[in-house]
Amino acid sequence: MKNKTSVKRGGAGTPATVALVAAGINFSVHSYEHEAGAKAYGAEAAAALHLDPAVVFKTLIVDVDELPTVAIVPVNSMLDLKAHAARCGGRKAVMTEQDAAERLTGYVVGGISPIAQKRKLITVLDESALTLDIIYVSGGKRGLDIGLKPTDLVLVTDALTGSIARLS
Repeated sequence: MKNKTSVKRGGAGTPATVALVAAGINFSVHSYEHEAGAKAYGAEAAAALHLDPAVVFKTLIVDVDELPTVAIVPVNSMLDLKAHAARCGGRKAVMTEQDAAERLTGYVVGGISPIAQKRKLITVLDESALTLDIIYVSGGKRGLDIGLKPTDLVLVTDALTGSIARLS
């Protein structure tokens, strides 16, 4: 698998990269060849980019009390639905159907970025991210990840933080 890393300072790209440039946030772009049959997109990204899965975060769309929200957790963990619901001020959380997630975010599953989604949703970043210098999230399409400071991700997404992940 080929992969490529570059630092973006301007220019066209995905809605996520355009939003980061507009916000003046430093980030790096890491592309790799997405394998057509891959289902564990975050694990695929970590392996292709030779990154520790604990620093690569997946973006999940979750209905909390029937309202869509965003959960961002490390790819080597699972979302704790109950903890996510509580952090969002709700009681019950279920995973959003894939087609609904794509409509809500404007991105395809496997390439859903937490940044510059079509609709502004309540977003929660697992607090483990705050212990890291750089984390990696989807850049807005399959085969593209963005590296940035977790505090910058919180800033650009207006995210809450909390303990919403559990080891898988």
